[in-house]
Amino acid sequence: MILVFAFDLAAQSGRVRQRPEDLEITKPKPIVFEKKPKRIAEIPRPTPTPTPTPAKKNDDDDEVIRVESVLVPIPVSVTDENGRAVKNLQLQDFELFIDGKSSSISAVSYSETPVRLALLFDNSTSVTLARDFEKTAAIRFFKKVLRPRIDQAALFSVATGTRLEQTLTGNVSLLTTAIEGFPEPKGATALLDGIIIAANYLKSAEGRRVIVIVSDGDDNLSDASLEQTIKSLQAANCQVYVVKTTDFENYKRSGVRGGNANTTFLSANHRMKEIASRTGGDVYSPLDEKELDVAFARISSELSDQYILNFYPEDATQKRGEFRKIELKIKNRERFSIRTRDGFYVPKN
Repeated sequence: MILVFAFDLAAQSGRVRQRPEDLEITKPKPIVFEKKPKRIAEIPRPTPTPTPTPAKKNDDDDEVIRVESVLVPIPVSVTDENGRAVKNLQLQDFELFIDGKSSSISAVSYSETPVRLALLFDNSTSVTLARDFEKTAAIRFFKKVLRPRIDQAALFSVATGTRLEQTLTGNVSLLTTAIEGFPEPKGATALLDGIIIAANYLKSAEGRRVIVIVSDGDDNLSDASLEQTIKSLQAANCQVYVVKTTDFENYKRSGVRGGNANTTFLSANHRMKEIASRTGGDVYSPLDEKELDVAFARISSELSDQYILNFYPEDATQKRGEFRKIELKIKNRERFSIRTRDGFYVPKN
């Protein structure tokens, strides 16, 4: 009997990592997408390398049995009562529950997995005031977060439509050039549609998939709903961090440290918190230049202090396309705070 394992693309193992010499050396022309979600399928994505299929042969039987396996990566941030990252946990310290049922974790790694990051800049009229410093802070963020020869990032701008300003690259100079060459902010905001575009772009990329959104969270044009957006993020295994610019812009405008209680602001605030919390990320609301820099620094620090849990659903073939709820605990460490995604969708194929 020959036993052949066919790994789902989500397993992400065995792929050929892009070599430094293969990185782009010229800035491509930005790719502009219509705001309609129906166009999402047309977006170019990173091309994965198929996982090699191991085989085990039994001389008495030439029958081939295919066993499908789906890897679900679960990024986890753990902090103590003082907010400091906890870095010494082992596999046996974690307890994982899927749909309320205790489940086995196959392996735990500590920030070793490559990061594939998409930075989304809200480039609509509403964020004009803080644009110059946001660009400067983002450049510093890329220089700090991207590990040479390991991590890669892409850059999107979002307004009435979505522009892919720079494809995935480990070359910080290309990202810097793309940021500095941003068009002037203008138009309305189709933010949720843009988030879905970024999630689908990262969907086949190897490594931890992270989206960082720099926006006031306002959306007055998207066709996608909040729930559709979260589903797309969970299906693509993307973790979202938000640098919300509303308070920053209000402070720049008025010099007063205070929030905004209007309906639009409250709706945008809820939207960003929901997206971040359900994907295991966080929301930062800086009030000035120094705090904006700190927000980017904290995201960079958290990505370097994450645990990645590897989970293989035993019933994946029976649960195709279904949502599975995640609950995670640390044994005998009640004072620790855990942040992770609230669930995942089993790939349909």
